[in-house]
Amino acid sequence: MDSLIQVHDLVKVYYLGEVEVQALRGISLSVEKGEFVAIMGASGSGKSTFMNILGFLDGPTAGQYLLEGIDGERLSKDELAEIRNRKIGFVFQGFNLLSRTSAIENVELPLVYARVPTHERREKALEALSQVGLKGRGYHRPNQLSGGEQQRVAIARALVNEPSILLADEPTGNLDSKTSGEIMEIFQRLNREMGITIIMITHEPDIASYAQRNILFKDGNIVDDRNVLSERVS
Repeated sequence: MDSLIQVHDLVKVYYLGEVEVQALRGISLSVEKGEFVAIMGASGSGKSTFMNILGFLDGPTAGQYLLEGIDGERLSKDELAEIRNRKIGFVFQGFNLLSRTSAIENVELPLVYARVPTHERREKALEALSQVGLKGRGYHRPNQLSGGEQQRVAIARALVNEPSILLADEPTGNLDSKTSGEIMEIFQRLNREMGITIIMITHEPDIASYAQRNILFKDGNIVDDRNVLSERVS
């Protein structure tokens, strides 16, 4: 199996005034294509910092992160923006939809940045909405959709460019338990049926249980890394 992500001795240090904060203390791991990984940990454990580096939103202080063999430290800002748009799909807790545009126009946004022709954009956006169970809802604005439906739009937007990896940051944080389960079932189906690699941050063990692999961060270190799928089988 090919490693999609390779992380070697990753260190991230922040400075708050004269105070040095070590957010990551030498993280090493790999993620294979097609894995569904949940990253857990208390506030301040380093999981959000790690996710930002995976998404090329921030760079490490030391160490190396490779996505499909690509080292972001060697790329310009424009090249990084292109990589984020083509290879990474982002899903956030707050949905981050444009309120005055329809669901389908929100989903089309990454394709607009990628200069995909209008007709092809519309086709791809409709297909992505269908994949998350929103066929027929494409012309509704966010305020006409429930929270769960808005998150489905956000997932469709993350999928529309057929990225190498989907990064989800507390994707059920604003949803009730029933809707959270429905969203997690969508992630599971996308991973199982389409082979999409998913890395998700969550602080909820019941949400993490939907993933195949759980990684626990504490004080900038990995303190547990287990395949929960094999545990269920055994």
